[in-house]
Amino acid sequence: VVAAAASLRAVRTESRAEDGRLRTLVDRIRTRVPELVPDVEVVGDPVRRLPHVVTFSCLYVDGEALLHALAEAGFSVSSGSSCTSSTLTPSHVLRAMGVLSEGNIRVSLPPGTAGEDVDRFLAVLPEVVASVRDRLGAPTAGPAAGGSPAGAPADEVRVDARGTLCPVPVIELAKVIGDVPVGGVVTVLADDRAARLDIPAWCDMRGHAFLGVGPDGTVYRVRRSA
Repeated sequence: VVAAAASLRAVRTESRAEDGRLRTLVDRIRTRVPELVPDVEVVGDPVRRLPHVVTFSCLYVDGEALLHALAEAGFSVSSGSSCTSSTLTPSHVLRAMGVLSEGNIRVSLPPGTAGEDVDRFLAVLPEVVASVRDRLGAPTAGPAAGGSPAGAPADEVRVDARGTLCPVPVIELAKVIGDVPVGGVVTVLADDRAARLDIPAWCDMRGHAFLGVGPDGTVYRVRRSA
């Protein structure tokens, strides 16, 4: 019994030490990813969290495409929340957190993960994200991407993204938000259920005003704030 108790104490001590080491590596990811990749939001509390898990949302990225691209580079990650990672429906966890349902990547560091592995992941990630965005035709400018044609910009622009899946409706919104003046409105027609999460989340990340969704759930209105 004494030996078993001593063994348990040793295991717990070792586990606490490993948790601290992994937490430091996760802190590195949380800090460096937004510095290396534009239009990224790290999700979750920086302190009250599991020591080995980090989740971040990339604008204008399909989560599954990013997952497969990272797998080809030698990294096994997950998309969405762990509660719904095996389903194709938008995560209720992400919905409650008000973050993107698409382009959401969850990285879990197993015991023994080396700092060199994290550094290699950080080195690969920017190019992988850029390639996925490029394939989707995502905008490369800031929140007011786009450009108005000659003459005064229209006060309201309509985008029809029905029949497409997220992140395409958000990409199309981002492309035209610069075509309306500050205070102008973009109306997005989208029938993908994930748009209910992604369009408001995009507005929050970009500082624009989400005016709401129509009764049939396919008409979204966004006011340009800057």
